[in-house]
Amino acid sequence: MTPLERFDAVMTYGTPDRLPHWELGAWGQALERWEQEGIDPTLVRGDWFAGLPGLGCDPKIFAPLDFKLRPYFEYLVIEETERYLVARNGLGVVTKALKEGTVHGTRMSMDQYLHFPVETLEDFEALKQRYDPTDPARYPANWDELVAAWRQRDCPLVLGRTCLGGFYWNMREWMGTENLSFALVEQPRLVHAMCEFFADFVIEVTRRARRDIQFDYFILNEDIAFKSAPLLSPEHYRQFIVPPMKRLISTLKSAGVRWVGLDTDGNAEPLLPLMIESGVDIFWPLERAAEHTDPAFLRQVFGRDLRLWGGVDKREIARGPAAIDAHLRSLAPMVEAGGYVPTLDHTFPPDISRADFEYYLAQKMRLLRGEFGA
Repeated sequence: MTPLERFDAVMTYGTPDRLPHWELGAWGQALERWEQEGIDPTLVRGDWFAGLPGLGCDPKIFAPLDFKLRPYFEYLVIEETERYLVARNGLGVVTKALKEGTVHGTRMSMDQYLHFPVETLEDFEALKQRYDPTDPARYPANWDELVAAWRQRDCPLVLGRTCLGGFYWNMREWMGTENLSFALVEQPRLVHAMCEFFADFVIEVTRRARRDIQFDYFILNEDIAFKSAPLLSPEHYRQFIVPPMKRLISTLKSAGVRWVGLDTDGNAEPLLPLMIESGVDIFWPLERAAEHTDPAFLRQVFGRDLRLWGGVDKREIARGPAAIDAHLRSLAPMVEAGGYVPTLDHTFPPDISRADFEYYLAQKMRLLRGEFGA
């Protein structure tokens, strides 16, 4: 089968020759460790989303549309010491970041967020000026040539580059988690304005793309939950996000976008009925450290309406071959049931050795071929 035929078979609960082989990526610290342990850097450097050929990954094509603000804010260093850096980034967010342990652009800890560009409705009206959906630069200059080539593709074509930050994701980037949490109650006009604008913006940016070619899927990246629960209530999700999300997804699907997925870490299970109601078909990466993210549990609750990607516990991969085998064996029934693509539940962290990484990949290929009996 071609990668596209394989993808179609999984999504429609058909009979693929094997499941797609995808992975999300690796920490810079993990790459550095593997290289110190002798791995060939050319195997693990590159675009994991599009599929690393050296690892035998199935390819995907991402249409390189630009959904970010244009122009970016000017980068501004506010304070710098030997230990940390305070700066305003291109999104207009001021952060304090530890320098220690940074490798290949990957920090060992989260930045401390100090200031965000939106506090009021007036702030948002000003920020919107950086989101002109008709800016020609949102499409590459060779768009027509790319479309002509994509018509001959043998792998999935994805609308947007990697993941597109979604409704909650963008509001959090504009306001910050704490400020947004208060705004849900204290500034409903602002929250409604941000959600409706986001739907309008994506519909307008993708208008040309949807006209020119049919896409296989579209992903919204939300990161809308932590370990035990979502970061907003189902009531607020229904009030603010469901109506514009329904409008966005119905517009995409009416133009031939076949599937829509939602990416979030944490336990978003209380929101999943609303996501499905809004048109979501795919949920990933099923972060196993969070509650209610076992793919078998989610399949039991939501049935075949929800395709599941991810669910391989990164903590088990760090424990060595016996743990890897036991964990992959537990996923064999999901492979057999269909509508499931096993991948690590996020990027590979540096506590996974090169030997365990390579062992996992070899055993995972057996799982993808249905050779790992329960």
